[in-house]
Amino acid sequence: MKITPLKIDGLYLVEPVVHQDSRGFFLESYNEDAFLEHGLDYRFVQDNHSLSCEAGVTRGLHYQLNPKAQTKLVRVTAGAIYDVAVDIRKDSETFGQWIGVILSEENKRQLLVPKGFAHGFCTLITNTQVMYKVDNYYSPEHDRGIIWNDKDLNIDWPVSNPILSEKDKNHPEFRNSEINF
Repeated sequence: MKITPLKIDGLYLVEPVVHQDSRGFFLESYNEDAFLEHGLDYRFVQDNHSLSCEAGVTRGLHYQLNPKAQTKLVRVTAGAIYDVAVDIRKDSETFGQWIGVILSEENKRQLLVPKGFAHGFCTLITNTQVMYKVDNYYSPEHDRGIIWNDKDLNIDWPVSNPILSEKDKNHPEFRNSEINF
């Protein structure tokens, strides 16, 4: 398993070793020892799985406030997404900066998004399935978001008219978001 730090401290790209032959493939999507070797000590407590039937479905930007903040390990089991993490740690040198990566069924890459980041993604093809591990349970009272097309963040999304939930349509702008990191 190759674990590579990205340009914003705390974000990692995880690339599993894929053993492939005429029957298909095998990979370890998570290995605690490999994570510990990189100083990544998480206890994942819940797996989440979403299906987006259409290309252009955009989910996020989501996060949970402390003490219920979540670290996420995100991967795609079918289809492809443009995955985005935004640094919302107020004392960080990269506060308000974001990273976007393509995660797909083909490349089998994963994005590790620690506490202190807002997370969202846009599906690039139909019938995309996303799975992610979290290290804290969902807490509706701590659930927050930032509007996907915030002008200050200026995220380079691959869609201009996304398919959004009602909840995601009504998130506040970044400058008006409740943040306690």
